[in-house]
Amino acid sequence: MHTTLFPLPDPTGTSEFAMSFTSTPRGARLARLFVSHCLDSWGHPYDSDVNETLTLITAELCANAVRHGRVPGRDFHVRLTTEAGGELRLEVSDTRGERRPAVVPPTDPDAESGRGLLLVTALADDWGVTDRCHGPGKTVWASLRAPHRSAE
Repeated sequence: MHTTLFPLPDPTGTSEFAMSFTSTPRGARLARLFVSHCLDSWGHPYDSDVNETLTLITAELCANAVRHGRVPGRDFHVRLTTEAGGELRLEVSDTRGERRPAVVPPTDPDAESGRGLLLVTALADDWGVTDRCHGPGKTVWASLRAPHRSAE
C-alpha cells in the first residue's frame, strides 16, 4: 500500500496533513518544515505569501506548544487542512489544557520573546483556542484565506 504524506486536494477540494512531533525545539522546526513542504505540494510555492505567512504562524504556535504546553513524554500534534473555498486551517494541539494562550504586549520592549501571538493575530484571518478533541489539552488554531490554486 502506498501512502502519500502530502496528499493533493481530493475532488471535493479538501486536503489534510496531520502528524505528531516531539515537544522539543527540533520537533517545532520539523513541524514548520513539513507544513511549508505540504503547502508547496498543494500549490502554494515556498516563496509565496501564503506559504511564508502560514509557515511563520506554524513556527509561533509550535514554539508555544513546546515552551508553554509541554508535558514530559507527550508529543504535540499539527493538523493542516484546506477547504474547497481556499481557506487553510492550522491546528496545533498540546496536552496542557490549563495553560491557555493570551495576547499580551511585552512589558519589556527589548525582550526576545512574548510577541508570538501578536504576530499570529496580525497575520491570520482568525485564530482561537478550543479544548483538544481526542485527549487532554488544548488546540490553538489559525485560519488563512488563500487564493484558489488551479492545477497547471
